[in-house]
Amino acid sequence: MTISFFLKTDSIYFLLLSIFPSYIIPMSATKAISTIIFSIIGNLVLALVKGFVGYFGNSYALIADAIESTSDVFSSIVVLVGLRYSSLPPDENHPYGHGKAESVVTFIVVVLLIGSGVIIAIQSIEHILTPHKVPAPYTLIVLGAVILIKEFFFRFVSKSGKQTNSSSLKADAWHHRSDALTSGAAFIGISIALVMGEGYETADDWAALVATIIIFYNSYLIFRPAFGEIMDENRYDDLVETIRTIARTVPGVIATEKCRIRKSGMTYLVDLHITVSAVITVKEGHDVAHTLKKHLMKQIPEIADILIHFEPNER
Repeated sequence: MTISFFLKTDSIYFLLLSIFPSYIIPMSATKAISTIIFSIIGNLVLALVKGFVGYFGNSYALIADAIESTSDVFSSIVVLVGLRYSSLPPDENHPYGHGKAESVVTFIVVVLLIGSGVIIAIQSIEHILTPHKVPAPYTLIVLGAVILIKEFFFRFVSKSGKQTNSSSLKADAWHHRSDALTSGAAFIGISIALVMGEGYETADDWAALVATIIIFYNSYLIFRPAFGEIMDENRYDDLVETIRTIARTVPGVIATEKCRIRKSGMTYLVDLHITVSAVITVKEGHDVAHTLKKHLMKQIPEIADILIHFEPNER
């Protein structure tokens, strides 16, 4: 089974239906899931290559890179499971769906990312304190290729994360960017060790240690928006304005008042207050709200549900 198979949305959709036949997987989730599978395969191959070359090329910076890629494999598997669970439809115990599971998964990814950074830092310090040989020159060729590949992975997964509105996919993308940055640091460190020669054997170990700072910083960048989603933080001003603009085009809607948005997985839950004429019947007010709900969900497919409250316009 080739990687190209996993990149075809229809193929992955029917594959997932065969694995999880108990519910219909939303097509919006299949792109995210196929991207994660691609990410897992890519990280696994790169981890093996970097570990092999790092060991025989005497470069701990490259071995540290392999450790980071290995942690990426496990984090991507966690993301895959999380996406599967978060795409489950609402049920009696979860009337708002299971989307919040994606934010929880993002927290797990952050913990794994921090854990890999701690391991790299500890091993780097040990190697700095232990004399060893200068890394082999050919490790630079491998690192150069890895940097390009991981940057491509970052852009590919990041684009998919934006298209599907998946926070865990965006977190996985930053794993790739972290890998590219640690590879870049390793490239610089090994170059210094090779050019400067004796006395600079630990340059790549220092590079790996510096890379952990980048990993910890990226961990915060991943954690912050996911924490905002769990806390239902107001982070969607652009979407609020879009909803208000669309609502004013629906006949019977005089104005909009409160508009609150919560993100749940790859979708949004909206609470909207509108004003309607004070002289219309309750049924007519209900019809206006129902029409508005259908129109908004058609215009903005990312909205999973809208609760509309209408009030009389007393002016």
